[in-house]
Parts: sequence; C-alpha cells; structure tokens
Amino acid sequence: MASRTRHRTRTAFRCVGCRLDVPCDAPGTAHRNHCPHCLTSRHLDLRIPGDRAATCQGRMEAVSIATRRDGEWLIVHRCLACGVLRLNRVAGDDNAVALTRLAVRPLANLREMVALM
Repeated sequence: MASRTRHRTRTAFRCVGCRLDVPCDAPGTAHRNHCPHCLTSRHLDLRIPGDRAATCQGRMEAVSIATRRDGEWLIVHRCLACGVLRLNRVAGDDNAVALTRLAVRPLANLREMVALM
C-alpha cells in the first residue's frame, strides 16, 4: 500500500517585501500570489497560477499595471533574481493607493522626461 503524504493547508504567509502576514484567501482570485499591502510577490509559479513549480523563489516587485480587454487590472511583476515578468490578477483587497501609484507611474516619468528637454 502506497503511503499518502499530507499536504498542509497554509492560511497565511509572511510578505517578502513589507514582512506583514498575508492571508492566503484573496477575494477575486483562487491563488493569492502577492501582498495586498505593498503588492510584492515571490516567484513561485512556473507556467500556470497555483502550480508552485518555479525553483527561483526570488522576490518579485510590482513594476506596472496592465488591463485586459474587459477592463480587469493586472499587476506586472518582475523577478529580481531571474528577471522574468509575470501578470497577476488584482485581488479585491489590494491596496488601492498602491495600485493607483503603479498606474500613474508612466505619467510621472513622462513629466520628468519633458522637464529634461
């Protein structure tokens, strides 16, 4: 008879960015993959959300916002260890101020570029 391994169900994790405890349940998504406070993530998934097959485990910083055709917002994360880019769905409890800062960042950079001209 084959032995069965028990999978421990995690209820929370510690953010690699702000070090706050983050609940694993997230409104609007089945797999929480970033901190709702600072939007930092960890490079865990390889191909599909929730597969947890990536060996990198690097810290991923939120670098931008993208939108789907239906208007849904996505966070663009870049792994600081290997450089991979990933799109992650915004969760219902994500910090609205942090999301807005990401969304307007290109406008702020444009203003700086115009000032240099």
